[in-house]
Formats: sequence, structure tokens, C-alpha cells
Amino acid sequence: MTLPLPGGGELVGDYLPCHAGPADFAVLWVHGFGSHRGGEKAAAVRDECARRGWAFAAFDFRAHGASSGAVLELTATGLLADLDAAAEFLAGRGHTRLGLVGSSMGGFASAWWALDNPNSVVGCVLLAPAFGFVPSRWDRLTKAERDDWKRTGRLRIKNKWIDTEIGYALAEERDRFRPADLARRWRAPALVFHGVADDTVPYAGSLDFLRDAAGSAVEVRLFKDGDHRLTAYKDEIAAEAGRFFTRLLSPTPGAST
Repeated sequence: MTLPLPGGGELVGDYLPCHAGPADFAVLWVHGFGSHRGGEKAAAVRDECARRGWAFAAFDFRAHGASSGAVLELTATGLLADLDAAAEFLAGRGHTRLGLVGSSMGGFASAWWALDNPNSVVGCVLLAPAFGFVPSRWDRLTKAERDDWKRTGRLRIKNKWIDTEIGYALAEERDRFRPADLARRWRAPALVFHGVADDTVPYAGSLDFLRDAAGSAVEVRLFKDGDHRLTAYKDEIAAEAGRFFTRLLSPTPGAST
């Protein structure tokens, strides 16, 4: 699927229609920073949806995968706009209830989108969610580093998987996307997976969310040897996501298989 964006550009994604499940429900995979829609975890979730007869969709955020755009233009509000476009596409095919499965940056975006669209989201499955994707990056910098970012408009991000630069517009949104505000306003059911050995997004952020979330239907599961990607647990996560959404779609005894 190709989704045109207001102001130009497009998102590229995949869509598999439902063949047995609720016609108004779809699972939407939301990938992480520097990733794309076609990873191993996305494939595991897609296969679980196919087994259950659910519609499934995945797309590349702007500046990722096959979609248009530049990483320097990345903003949190842009991520939410991309999710708007994907949700509009799915609503046009009758899928007005979504199960969001977001990884890392995608977990951040999924959570904030769910907060803004409570009537459209059945629940969220979040994998190593980067709840502090915007403010924590700023908070870790020295004053000199912040000043340099503002002056140049660029901040280099380098780890074992990516080496790129993000723009200062992302920093300007930091006060709008505070994890504490997200937790305080949270109401949706959420199942969170995180690795204790994650050295990219520390699992403490997921525990903070569990502690502070206003809603009670939040569960966090930790893998002691899990790294940030959690690919070793992809099949287990996909199966648990399937059971989680099944319970939410059909809250009756015996509906957890």
C-alpha cells in the first residue's frame, strides 16, 4: 500500500485483509527508529494475525524503509501524523478498531497515538518502548551539547545499529511528550515487553510507566537476558500479543487461546 501525505511525500506499507476475525479489527505494526516494517518481529506478529484470521498492516515511517522523507525532518508530531494516515487507510477498509504493536520508537508513537485516539484503540502491545524518546535524549546532553545541537540543527545518533543525524525540531517538542504526562493520562489496556539487558532503552522506563499509569490494565513482562531488539523472543511475544487482543475482543471465559 502507498499512502499519500498532506504536503507531499508518501508512506509505503503492507496490508493483509482479515479472513475470519472481526471485520472491524486490525493489528497495526509500528516499527522503531532506524528500522522498517519488514523485520523479524513484524513477521512473527503478521503470522500470528494470519493464524487468527485478523487483518494486519505495517508501514514505514517517513525517512525509514521505502517511505519518503529525511531523518533530519523527524518529529514526534510527524510520527503521530503518519499513524493518522495508516489509521485512515485501515478505517477506509472497515477496520475502525486497532490493536497497536509498537517497538522502541514505535512503542512511544503507539502509546501517544492511543492516548489521543481512545475510541480507535483496543489495546497496545509495546516492545522495549522508548517512552522518553524525545525528552530523555535532551536530558542526557550537557549544556554545550544542547547549544551545539540548536546552533547546527543536527545531533548525531550512533549505536551498534544506526549512524545518523536528527534535527533540532525534535528537541523543541520535548515538553509536549513527557513520560510522566503519558502515564498520568493513560487508560488503555497495555502489555509491555522489555529486556533487562537492554542497553539502548533501559527497562526502568517500562517499570516507571507501570508504577505511574493511571489505568490498571497494564502489565510488564521482563526477559532477564533480553536485549533491545528482543528478536530471540519474537514468537513468544507474537503469541502473547494474539492472546492479549483476543481477550480484549472477546472478554469471555475460554477466549484466551
